[in-house]
Amino acid sequence: MWVKLCCLLLYFLALFVLARVFEAVAWYESGFLATQLVDPVALSFRKLRTILECRGLGHSGLPEKKDVRELVEKSGDLMEGELYSALKEEEASESVSSTNFSGEMHFYELVEDTKDGIWLVQVIANDRSPLVGKVHWEKMVKKVSRFGIRTGTFNCSSDPRYCKRRGWLKSTLIMSVPQTSTSKGKVMLKEYSGRRIEVEHIFKWITAHAASRIKTIYNSEHLKEEWNKSDQYRVKIYLFANLDQPPAFFSALSVKFTGRVEFIFVNVENWDNKSYMAEIGIYKTPSYILRTPEGIYRYGNNTGEFISLRAMDSFLRSLQPEVNDLFVLSLVLVNLMAWMDLFITQGATIKRFVVLISTLGTYNSLLIISWLPVLGFLQLPYLDSFYEYSLKLFRYSNTTTLASWVRADWMFYSSHPALFLSTYLGHGLLIDYFEKKRRRNNNTDEVNANNLEWLSSLWDWYTSYLFHPIASFQHFPFDSDWDEDPDLFLERLAFPDLWLHPLIPTDYIKNLPMWRFQCLSAHSDEEMLETFPDSESDSESENKEVFSSDREVSEDDELSTFHRCSEGERGGSPEACSCASHYCHREPCERRARSYSSHSSAADLEPDWSAWPSDMLHCTECVVCLENFTKGCLLMGLPCGHVFHQNCIMKWLAGGRHCCPVCRWASYKKKQPYTHPQPLSSEPPS
Repeated sequence: MWVKLCCLLLYFLALFVLARVFEAVAWYESGFLATQLVDPVALSFRKLRTILECRGLGHSGLPEKKDVRELVEKSGDLMEGELYSALKEEEASESVSSTNFSGEMHFYELVEDTKDGIWLVQVIANDRSPLVGKVHWEKMVKKVSRFGIRTGTFNCSSDPRYCKRRGWLKSTLIMSVPQTSTSKGKVMLKEYSGRRIEVEHIFKWITAHAASRIKTIYNSEHLKEEWNKSDQYRVKIYLFANLDQPPAFFSALSVKFTGRVEFIFVNVENWDNKSYMAEIGIYKTPSYILRTPEGIYRYGNNTGEFISLRAMDSFLRSLQPEVNDLFVLSLVLVNLMAWMDLFITQGATIKRFVVLISTLGTYNSLLIISWLPVLGFLQLPYLDSFYEYSLKLFRYSNTTTLASWVRADWMFYSSHPALFLSTYLGHGLLIDYFEKKRRRNNNTDEVNANNLEWLSSLWDWYTSYLFHPIASFQHFPFDSDWDEDPDLFLERLAFPDLWLHPLIPTDYIKNLPMWRFQCLSAHSDEEMLETFPDSESDSESENKEVFSSDREVSEDDELSTFHRCSEGERGGSPEACSCASHYCHREPCERRARSYSSHSSAADLEPDWSAWPSDMLHCTECVVCLENFTKGCLLMGLPCGHVFHQNCIMKWLAGGRHCCPVCRWASYKKKQPYTHPQPLSSEPPS
């Protein structure tokens, strides 16, 4: 998880650097930056009209370019970035969808139950033509959708009773606006009563009703009273402008942030005394001023702060977010991080997608589960101070220059989704390249695995968990009812191939006890070697050299060799497990045994039983190779208590015979421990 998180952070850093590169290229080619102001005098009439339409100001009665330019200047400063976005939006002639209501419940669910948006619905009466024709309605839908106003059509033929109860006996237009300034308040339906059906007149009617919800200040005394008033709103945004009514984007945002941010329009058109404006730091108009408990922030001075709905919406969301905004953000980040698994996972293509689906399900489930207690925690009444401190932290961090860069980059990449997806894919391919190179350096075989091999291994794993005990989930020894359960026995008889070729996990072999065979010798090895006759000097020197080299091999090397052997066995190649006499030293042990048998008494070769595990049977011979145990030889015991040479029993188990060679007890199944009798010290054990 931490690897994927680091990869995601690197991706965001790459996006930030790439955005700065694009800005540098644009400045080099055109000579201006996105934050550079534009002189409206140098713009054409078409561009000025496009800016007014994006801001939501009517221009139908302004035929002269001069009047249009003055209206643009009165609504706010124009930046190169806003002009570029407006022109691109006009060129992109995308069709905006409109909802067709099927009946009363559908209308109530979407329109009357929506508390934070504006709806424009065309009602078509029975056997009547619509009030707005198809061509004009498409233009209206495209125009109002820029400001987040949703549209729909209700045909009374689908539910005539509801239309009759509402009084919709003729075709008309209905506008839905929240009635109160509180969040989740009642919704008010207004009917269009104008005679002119042009798009501009209908749009002016919509903006007038939306602007009526905004508190308007007409004199300095009212401004002073409102500025010094402390009420439930912690965040207020003021528009100081010489306009008849606020722009449509400003009114639409006031509906969207109902209950979170208060929008106030200060009309300075007929003000003679502006001294109080100078006292509070307002020296120019138009100005967008954000007032918070932490101070005053002038909107439009940093990167990406355009006079548009989208830019101001992202700015206010970062300052005063809802819980749903944070949840959506966490959902996007978690899924972006989960998709990194497609590139980090190496091997077969099918394996990558299986791991990806598993990761997506796991991460999203954990995200939803973790959000449930958070929502319950936020509902507690005595956590208001915690909530306020959290919002204060958001306001401090999101009014910085770095935060403005991040918001500008978010708007840029969200308006160019193809660029976002291509950079994500390129970043993932780079991660895949370096991960594949790292694993090849570590000699990992899964890099070259194909789909068929991986599916075969997956099927082996699945069948081993279906028909055999799950040894990999628990440490040896463990209890199993395999032999006692007759149903499992009958299932095995029904599949003779599984009976002949068991698919038992071999993880239990790592937990089998291992130790060295020790003897209670009366004399040292050097003294024994000195008693040998001269005729055997060559053989004695050879045995001594082998015995000294045998001691030089550390126990850690043998244990690591054993683990490699068990891993090779799980891969299906028992030949890899033939750890020869170099590791178990059986041949040197046998040579020493022949020498010792010729020159030592039974008392000299008495085994040291204190070094044996308590649940192992005492014996001195391996029934696999029929050789006696010699001093220093590595032994391994099974759960039944029988003991063998480690090399011999490993070859036995590697051949698929997961049982004891003596009693046929399962080698992966625990057995009741054996209680040893206490032998007399004078009697050697049998």
